[in-house]
Amino acid sequence: MPLTSIDPQRLLSRIQLAISQNPQLTELLQDITKYIEESRETLSLQPNGTQPASKKRKLDNVENDTLEGVDSIDDISFSIPQRKKLKLSLGGKSIRGINPSSDATEFGRPWAGVAHCVCLPVPEKAQPQYNVCIFPSEGWGDEQILFTVPGGNVKSSAIHSQVSFDNDESYKDVMIRMINKRLKRKVLEPDQKEFVSQVVQAHRKGEKAAHVKAFRGSKDGYLFFLSHGIVWGFKKPLEFFPFDAITSVSYTSVLQRTFNLNIAIDVNGKSKEIEFSMIDQADFAGIDAYVKRHQLQDASMAEQRRAKKINVNGTKGAEDEEDGEGELQKAAREVEEMDDEDEEQDENFDPGSEGESEGSGSSSEEEEDGDQANGEDGRDLVDEELGSEREDVSE
Repeated sequence: MPLTSIDPQRLLSRIQLAISQNPQLTELLQDITKYIEESRETLSLQPNGTQPASKKRKLDNVENDTLEGVDSIDDISFSIPQRKKLKLSLGGKSIRGINPSSDATEFGRPWAGVAHCVCLPVPEKAQPQYNVCIFPSEGWGDEQILFTVPGGNVKSSAIHSQVSFDNDESYKDVMIRMINKRLKRKVLEPDQKEFVSQVVQAHRKGEKAAHVKAFRGSKDGYLFFLSHGIVWGFKKPLEFFPFDAITSVSYTSVLQRTFNLNIAIDVNGKSKEIEFSMIDQADFAGIDAYVKRHQLQDASMAEQRRAKKINVNGTKGAEDEEDGEGELQKAAREVEEMDDEDEEQDENFDPGSEGESEGSGSSSEEEEDGDQANGEDGRDLVDEELGSEREDVSE
């Protein structure tokens, strides 16, 4: 039965019935649904098996790549835009994912539309693997490419290339040389001079990690601090923050064990801030040194963040005085503000009707005292008592 003839409502009823009778199928059906959603752009769902028009448009720039000078590697695992094993094809004009069965192009991108290409070690793997991330240039769409190459030595039967290589070379090194031959900007890799994590890797304890683990919202992932920018991976969408797009880097929610990193970027003249949370405190010093070394604007001293930037690296003291307002200074400032408010209230004190009646009573009492001093008939009793003595004093 053709896929397009299935009634959606009837299919939904069947799925619900299957789940009610077999609850253990719930997770399987959810995985199938997720897979179809991620692959919907490349599945042939139109009548007569034709490809969607959107896919045709995306492949217009890569289908005509000449076979001459094309390098390829078999059995490469792609994650974005499809989860599938394909042949990686590196032509003179484009990079493509080729279906090994039909030799059809599943997706691709012209080299002219590639802004950045980075090769990063895959975290938390017992055996070394490397993810290659292709980021599109502005104006070339937003489709990214992510594929994985093994960390072992190349198999000559799997690589079809005019690039010479030795059998003791790794897949990664050969693949990078293939891409660098075609790409204007060279492939970026982590450099221990830029950043090294202080967190011990559970899977390979003898190696230093090039990443830090973090969360963006509810999604977990990894941050890589490279020589030309910061990368977030490896779940869709990937992010690359080049230095020229970063307007500020700041820290919030600095606790004893974790802190948050906020990266503000400029997108078409509009500022956008992205927060990465739950980063291990052990990596704060390394990240901060990276930010200062590349002269990225540190916005931690901004007024709205001062209250949160406390106890960095678990210590207080000279760093608090240099980098921001500590808790003691903050408390003192708040007390002074309260005192200023009290003084201002005293100066502007306006007694009510009760105060006015008390004030008028005091005034009448002073007038009575004055009348007694002058006598009931208006005579100056003081002048009469002192007489000439008062005159001498006056002189």
